[in-house]
Amino acid sequence: MNINPAESIGDLKKSHPHILFGTELDENSGNEQFLLSMYDSVQASIFVVDVLEDGDFQYVALNPTHERWLGISSEDLKGKKPEDILSPVDAARVRQHYADCVRFGKTISYEQCLQFQGVATWWSTTLTPLRDGNSRIYRLIGTSSNITPAKQVAQARGIQAEREQLLEAIAQRIREFLDLEKILRQTVKEIRQCLNCDRILIYHIQPDGSGTIVAESSVTAGGSLLGKNFRDPGFSAKYKERYGRGCIQIVEDIYAAGLHPEHIDFLASLQVRANLVVPILLQQDLWGLFSAQHCYEPHQWQQIEIDLLKQVATQIGIAVQQAELHQQIQQLRAKLDLQAQQHQVQLQQAQNFQALVQRITEQIRDNKNETQVLQTATQELARLLKLDSCYIELYSHCRTSVSVAYKYATTNLPPETGFTRKIGDFLEIYQLLLAKEYRQSIEIVPGWHPKLYVVTQLACPIFDDQGILGNFWLLRPTQEMFDEFEIELVQQLANECAIAIRQARLYENTQVQVRELEKRERLKNEFLRTLSQELRTPITSISLAAQTLESVLTPEGILDIEIVPQLLQILHNECGRESKLINDLLTLTYLETDPAPPTLIPIDLQTWLPPIVESFRDITSCQQQQLKLTIETALLPLETDITDLERIITELLNHTCKYTPAGESITVSARLTGDTVQLSITNSGLEITAHDLSRIFEPFYRLSKNDPWKYSGTGLEMALVQKMVKHLGGSIQVESAAGQTTFIVKFPRALLHD
Repeated sequence: MNINPAESIGDLKKSHPHILFGTELDENSGNEQFLLSMYDSVQASIFVVDVLEDGDFQYVALNPTHERWLGISSEDLKGKKPEDILSPVDAARVRQHYADCVRFGKTISYEQCLQFQGVATWWSTTLTPLRDGNSRIYRLIGTSSNITPAKQVAQARGIQAEREQLLEAIAQRIREFLDLEKILRQTVKEIRQCLNCDRILIYHIQPDGSGTIVAESSVTAGGSLLGKNFRDPGFSAKYKERYGRGCIQIVEDIYAAGLHPEHIDFLASLQVRANLVVPILLQQDLWGLFSAQHCYEPHQWQQIEIDLLKQVATQIGIAVQQAELHQQIQQLRAKLDLQAQQHQVQLQQAQNFQALVQRITEQIRDNKNETQVLQTATQELARLLKLDSCYIELYSHCRTSVSVAYKYATTNLPPETGFTRKIGDFLEIYQLLLAKEYRQSIEIVPGWHPKLYVVTQLACPIFDDQGILGNFWLLRPTQEMFDEFEIELVQQLANECAIAIRQARLYENTQVQVRELEKRERLKNEFLRTLSQELRTPITSISLAAQTLESVLTPEGILDIEIVPQLLQILHNECGRESKLINDLLTLTYLETDPAPPTLIPIDLQTWLPPIVESFRDITSCQQQQLKLTIETALLPLETDITDLERIITELLNHTCKYTPAGESITVSARLTGDTVQLSITNSGLEITAHDLSRIFEPFYRLSKNDPWKYSGTGLEMALVQKMVKHLGGSIQVESAAGQTTFIVKFPRALLHD
């Protein structure tokens, strides 16, 4: 409700001059006039609540500032109870705060989120009780400040951090699993929880324009849409073309977005009120749509939510492509296996030529080189059937011409390798071959006059269930026709050659895909490294700004205010933590790519290790932990990178101190075991489950429920330790049993300095 602030102030002065103290005020009195002036003009929101005899609460008045913020006049509010202006849930919370203030009999402060005119706002409120002459609390004076912007910033930061972890988890899941259904099911669940929306859908679009819901996560009261096939009336050819270009659709309220009435009815039937749709592209083609929905009220989509959905849609596209490639490879393998079995049965029936056919078959099976296999096939077949010439011709992609690719001959009979002929010039011959039928004839070889040279020709097509690939040509210097068994033998060999060709091409395509995946992995690591380097600059600037702010505030005496040093300390701590996260991410990315060899120098563990362990003495004493060190005297100097080894020991001790309860012990030991030097760090009072042991070296994996000291960290420490140990040529393992956990780092004797 919109009101005139000037009129409200006048009404308050006329009607409620006693709202603060419950007594009539003399408006001519300077002090009382001053109080009214404060009530009217102060920028903080002030409201007054009466405590009734039966313990109920009703509102008395608002100051002009509160009227402007709420859009409710003081006069309209007067005499109303919390349920009259708030939702049932918000009213119950407000009543509880009022009751607490009366019960405790003193001023209380709290933060809460309330809905006013459909908008959620955050308030920081202080309630002060007023007592009458009988010491009964009869009135509450409340002051509130609108802290919505600060809360939104905090929520955005939380979403940003959660988004980064979520994207990493999704990418990791795609790398580890090939089950697309499982990946999509878990992804929509995590995204819905992250965005706190009512429903997340993945809609797979069919060639005819219809689509199927292939993944859903929902908290709506309606039934599930998973597996349902329907056509969205809003998905026209224009929208399909826009989605294919990567455009997105943002609808904050279907009734206010200018949508077609038919589209509005469709969305309403699915209980959709606000809708955010991002395309899922597969090699520049539109595969489906990724949609986040609010079902009961409008929602203003934030840029951080839009960016998250776009990034996850990209990851889903990668997962779909990976799954389809895997499925194609599996299908091809299954077909090749089936064909190999069928051909093996045919070869076993050829008793007289079994040995020769077996030799040719083994060469084809064991060799992925198409050229070598087909050249061998022509040579073996020519020798087997005593041919003058044997060659293989392959069709062009559009099958309008053929070229001689492989040839073996004992005479100079045409054609030569590389010779090409057009299908249209020999249509009578190639019609039969393209129909996958063999052709046999007796021909006079042109160019051999005056002596005629008559040969018998057999042309046998090379094909499989995917199509025709080429032809086998056999020339025998007699007029004797090829018998049925010989034709069957050639057909079998042609089938084997088809397998060899498909296998070689599949292998080549697979190698191309492997190189592409390696390229993408390299680009991902380069992106992470570049991102980390770019993040260093703002973190450094923030840290310098905090230091500058502290130096500026110190002379002014503002640091004497209790909250200022705390805020500065938080700012310093968080800057340091973010800086460490960036450095750890850079180091991890560096170790995952192609790191330079470590700089190895010999170190004496007996003199080098104690100072590092002793540096943790203060923190273990503070946490009532016992720290012990044992070093075997017979240890030889260890040749290693001293910086990396110190980082490994420090991170393992930090991790151990973090998860060791008070009163327990931490033991660091170094000894020679066989051909290795073994460094062990053991703590008592903690036993890790087998599931956690298998994941302890994963990035961002924490044993938070077992952390008695509530330490913070980047979550990359153990992953870095594992990478650095591997980089130094060592190995690391963790064991946990009988109430204790041990990290064991081993370096081979080759790294020991004799």
